[in-house]
Amino acid sequence: MRYQPLNPQFYIENRKKVVGEIELNSLVILTSNSEFPRCGDTTMPFRQNSEMLYLSGIDQEETYLTLAPWHPVPEYREILFIKNPSPEMVVWFGHRLSKEQASQLSGVKTVMFTDDFQDTLQNLMCYAQNVYLHLPENPRMRWEPITREHRFAKQLMEEYPLHTYRRLAPILYPMRALKAPEELAALRRACDITTQAFGRAVKAVKPGKYEYEIEAELAYEMLRNGATGHSFAPIVAAGPDTCILHYIKNDKVMKDGDLLLMDFGAEYANYAGDATRTIPVNGRYTPRQKEIYSSVLAIFKETIPLFKPGMNIHKINDFVFRRMEEELVKLGLLKEADIKAQDPAHPLFKKYYMHNTSHFIGLDVHDVGQRDWTFQPGMVLSCEPGIYVAEEGIGVRIETDVVVADNPINLMPDMPVEVEEIEALMN
Repeated sequence: MRYQPLNPQFYIENRKKVVGEIELNSLVILTSNSEFPRCGDTTMPFRQNSEMLYLSGIDQEETYLTLAPWHPVPEYREILFIKNPSPEMVVWFGHRLSKEQASQLSGVKTVMFTDDFQDTLQNLMCYAQNVYLHLPENPRMRWEPITREHRFAKQLMEEYPLHTYRRLAPILYPMRALKAPEELAALRRACDITTQAFGRAVKAVKPGKYEYEIEAELAYEMLRNGATGHSFAPIVAAGPDTCILHYIKNDKVMKDGDLLLMDFGAEYANYAGDATRTIPVNGRYTPRQKEIYSSVLAIFKETIPLFKPGMNIHKINDFVFRRMEEELVKLGLLKEADIKAQDPAHPLFKKYYMHNTSHFIGLDVHDVGQRDWTFQPGMVLSCEPGIYVAEEGIGVRIETDVVVADNPINLMPDMPVEVEEIEALMN
């Protein structure tokens, strides 16, 4: 295992919290993510279902977790089902967890092989009135293609149509948004590795190199320090492509006079770092680049202290949107008279700042949590203002990860952000 596992007591406590929220005579069932074929007999890199990780810490395929706290047989109240590590399978695919190892990682005492799942499920369903299942929920996105969770839910409802089915997301998501000390430690490590990756990559940036060469520097430093890799497809965008928000081709040549926008993060113990820095390819910002960068930096530094209990993403946005208008006027991109006469439903600043300032971070880089959720101590969110002037080929974004507290905590305080720091590092 590349990373230090979280304390099993963390998973034990999480399961206790879930059991405390469900109705009487209920059964909770979670399934792992699917493996997706790539070609022939090879598969895409496996990424575990975040809910399974949160409640068990088991990071391998073909896994089920059941919670049946009112079952008359104590051994059946928590069961973890794992893939049978047969000698033949190990020869082809390597180590898989034994029952003893899975129990040590998760704190679940009863561990069975997945081969026994269907027969055991029959028993569990006979003693359950309600069944809690998880399906991914996001008001801004539909899940396509459907997941293994969708397929399992459909199959279960067809085989056991007389049970009452409940959503697990409204219970799990607020829990996941509040980070335990073990999670904050993993996030700090992910952010530390992200900072180290930037330190390596920035020194390799030169005119004439390809963007993917810098992506390779980032990946090397992440893997060298125990990360499983990027927490999302990295954006390494030079020149006009700095104005493309989700540019991931990373295949252009960096030119003298270009800016390079790097949006990237390391994943450690399945927890995500997320950072953005915008640097000059030749080591020196032009006067106009510095002017736009300074406007973004001012908003960035003013916004981090706002991540306090009682705030929410809408309030963060309201502050940033107002400041964005002020800075865009200073930059000569908007006029105050036009702002006063604008349609409030279509504000003019959106031409230069199209996205929100923050999202939740945790087991997923865009973690569970909604914009109207009130911030509580221990939540972790991004802070990422930007200005994108397509007609000038200048896009600037600056981002860090912040722990909500009375004095908000920047998880990447050592990653250079000042103009002078970046230029000194590059030269």
